[in-house]
Amino acid sequence: MVQHVSPFKAVLFDFDGTLADSYPAITASVNHVRARHGLSPLSEPEVRRHVGRGAGYLLEHTVPAGSLEADTAAYRAHHPSVLRSGTRLLPGAAEALNALYERGLLLGVCSNKPVHFTRELVAYLGIASCLNVVLGPEDVRHPKPAPDMLLAALSRLNVAADAALYIGDMGVDIQTARAAGVSVWVVPTGSDEIETLRQAHPDRLLRDLGELPGLLAN
Repeated sequence: MVQHVSPFKAVLFDFDGTLADSYPAITASVNHVRARHGLSPLSEPEVRRHVGRGAGYLLEHTVPAGSLEADTAAYRAHHPSVLRSGTRLLPGAAEALNALYERGLLLGVCSNKPVHFTRELVAYLGIASCLNVVLGPEDVRHPKPAPDMLLAALSRLNVAADAALYIGDMGVDIQTARAAGVSVWVVPTGSDEIETLRQAHPDRLLRDLGELPGLLAN
């Protein structure tokens, strides 16, 4: 029997839109902040396209009132109330993580989401035991699309960039991986439309995470 070995030692993932559908929770907290300024609520698709570049970017583009500092504080104070109820793993995510973990690959999350929210969610969603590292913008000097988060994860895992793969759902994830010298595959399950992803030229465009175990066995 021939054993197939992945060319990668580590696979790192974005979180929102890649591993999880957290848009209901994010939309609820955005609309909580908007309501404080007497603004009408936004729909989930209206909020979704601004997710992935950090809380500051999100609120700058969805709450045209008040101070960013105060709005960010209000968002973060509200978010724990909807964090768990408004987030679920995307189809195939748990199965893919478990399969890769069982093969001995090092796994991690590198997301612009506030890291304490990400760490709570990976535990709540039952995937924390598969992950060797979970990093957020608070852990590095510059958030994505700067390469800092990926490079910090690779340093902690003691893995070279050319032996790592990053999975994301946005052009910003492709930019981040390119800056870090890491291969990048994307899924059309998040903030960017599939044509936008194609135009950003990832190394591979997946249908969903269910394809991962098979592709990484070749």
